[in-house]
Amino acid sequence: MAGITNAPFRTLCREFSGGKGLFVSEMITTRALVERNEKTMRLVQFGPAETPRSIQLYGVDPVTVGKAARMIRDEDLADHIDLNFGCPVPKVTRKGGGSALPYKRHLLRAILREAVAGADGLPVTMKMRKGIDDDHLTALDAGRIAVDEGITAIALHGRTTAQHYGGTADWDAIARLKEHVPELPVLGNGDIWTAEDALRMVRETGCDGVVVGRGCLGRPWLFADLVAAFEGAPRPTPPGLREVAAVMLRHATLLGEWLEDEERGVIDFRKHVAWYLKGFSVGSEKRRALATTSTLAALEEGLHGLDLDQPWPAAAEGPRGRTSGNNRVALPDGWLEDPWDCAALGEDAESETSGG
Repeated sequence: MAGITNAPFRTLCREFSGGKGLFVSEMITTRALVERNEKTMRLVQFGPAETPRSIQLYGVDPVTVGKAARMIRDEDLADHIDLNFGCPVPKVTRKGGGSALPYKRHLLRAILREAVAGADGLPVTMKMRKGIDDDHLTALDAGRIAVDEGITAIALHGRTTAQHYGGTADWDAIARLKEHVPELPVLGNGDIWTAEDALRMVRETGCDGVVVGRGCLGRPWLFADLVAAFEGAPRPTPPGLREVAAVMLRHATLLGEWLEDEERGVIDFRKHVAWYLKGFSVGSEKRRALATTSTLAALEEGLHGLDLDQPWPAAAEGPRGRTSGNNRVALPDGWLEDPWDCAALGEDAESETSGG
């Protein structure tokens, strides 16, 4: 969710949830944080209403991860640290990071140990995938290592790295992990597009909660639905296009305030337009115009030119964001030869992701 779950979007999601739930930052590289990269230091800033504050860390070197965790603890940058071992992006996995890393069991253990020690009392959780592919599954081993090293909770995306975001998430894998690590809360992730999906995942897997990624793209009100579902309250009425347009304008406004530049905020908002409008009857030319605006006034004018009386359409449900799958996994040479070797990764493993 890089470039998505920044402070403005988290603000929207938290408003809809009534302050309930945990909203995690974009992926922050430990090297960039320790080096106080300017962009990274902006990304770890939280709004006054954000509590608890949660930072998602990506790291490949145990010492650097430990330093980053200690920095977060000592400088009171956050209340919770989440370690990302779920990213399947080739520029990350080809260096041995993200969802490729848990295959190296000793390296994973060292990173978790340093993170927990550096956090010194702050809760440290981790997110991971089933494994690299169906022949190299790692979730159960990684789960036991997490228990040993003092991790607070585990989130499992029910896909392998090779699947990326394609196909259907394997919820049975979440159930197996829950059985394998009864000492820890296990959170399920993958194919949660509605509150009903979340309830069904908990019912079918026995997981202790859910993690939402692509399901909230263009749908910050999903968290209102989730709160109502888990509390057994009546579900909010799905928004019509008029309500969606108001959220879109607020989202763009918040981005401009955060970036201290209205034009940059509106430009950054462009990628959200298609997600918000999915399923609504909006012509391609109007969609394209909304996705190329540069001012709030132009965005507002374009939104007011739509048929805003449209109710929530059934076609608005379902997948959004990346859906590619069955990709060859980019890995360092010889990475799969021995899962137990003491491989350590160099600084270049974070170089392409430094700065957030």
